Amino acid sequence: MTALADPAAALSIYVHWPFCRRKCPYCDFNSHVRAAIDETRWLAAYRRELAVFAGGAPGRTVVSVFFGGGTPSLMAPSSVSALLDAIAGHWTIASDAEVTLEANPTTVERGRFRELAAAGVNRVSIGVQALDDGALHALGRAHSADEARRAVALAARVFPRFSFDLITARPGQTAADWGAELTAALTLAGDHLSVYELTIEPGTAFWRDGIAPADDDRAAALFEITQDRMAAAGLPAYEVSNHARPGGACRHNLAIWRGGDYLGIGAGAHGRLTGSDGVTVALCNRRLPETWLAAVEERGSGCAERQPLAAAARCAELLLMGMRLTDGIDRRRFRRLTGRDVTDAVDGAALMTLAADGFIELTEARLRATAAGRRCLDAVLVRLLA
Repeated sequence: MTALADPAAALSIYVHWPFCRRKCPYCDFNSHVRAAIDETRWLAAYRRELAVFAGGAPGRTVVSVFFGGGTPSLMAPSSVSALLDAIAGHWTIASDAEVTLEANPTTVERGRFRELAAAGVNRVSIGVQALDDGALHALGRAHSADEARRAVALAARVFPRFSFDLITARPGQTAADWGAELTAALTLAGDHLSVYELTIEPGTAFWRDGIAPADDDRAAALFEITQDRMAAAGLPAYEVSNHARPGGACRHNLAIWRGGDYLGIGAGAHGRLTGSDGVTVALCNRRLPETWLAAVEERGSGCAERQPLAAAARCAELLLMGMRLTDGIDRRRFRRLTGRDVTDAVDGAALMTLAADGFIELTEARLRATAAGRRCLDAVLVRLLA
């Protein structure tokens, strides 16, 4: 693999707050409900892990920070400020760094928006999920549609940039229902909107209860409605589930999907860090919050696994992430990151067949999935990486 060209290469930071007030029945994220949380203790652990990771990534420029969860808007704004100060103490922060924090629309969290902006957050991502009270109840959400609308309106006034999430392919959802909901959402949207298809993951309450999402045909129809309506409104898809106006894409997620280095801080967080030898190391923290916390307090880091990625594994990972993007994979960047052309990292026969069938496009500059290919991307990737 080629050496890292720039010792001050861009770095993204992900901070995972693993706690929620309640667990949504569809959620399989690393989120947990606890009766009490010693936030002072947690803040000290985050700062200690940041210091340890900083020792292995000197001289970098941080281009994005993302507070995810869980529900990081339940953190005290002073804790968010302290963590941003800690990051600035270890690395150079880009003048246009994107600092995103995930939030829910509840009154408690909405009341912290101005303080979070003052702490340094310049982009908020709000978990709206639906603009219908019946759907919100079925999804186990703790807010109403009116609370969601008020939260988005406040975010538009407080933050330079904001986004919100919706869930589609819900049980019983019709094309007319979804069309009306999209119309309402687009009256609220800023420069970014995410639309995720409901999936039922093992271990979730929905999975245990036998809840089924929309069938494949209906999900495909809803997907097409989403693409058409979003594009017509000036928010075309730049990734399978994410839509933005020009310049409005989430820069943190883009950096990761394009194979950039990032550090994950907190329970269950992942990271990728490339050394001067060009080898990318996969980092994975202990998943259970209390186990991570004990490990950090004992030895400074909750990292459970550090695995140098072999060339084939790195190529496969870049393909899995990059093909999610509407622009696909930049072949020159892929060569710089792996030392190989993207065509050498896939099944050649499958590549030609998928291109002939209209699922992918290969040019001198890039490899990308077509609109038809993105609709069945998992199947496309299975064939490419066979």
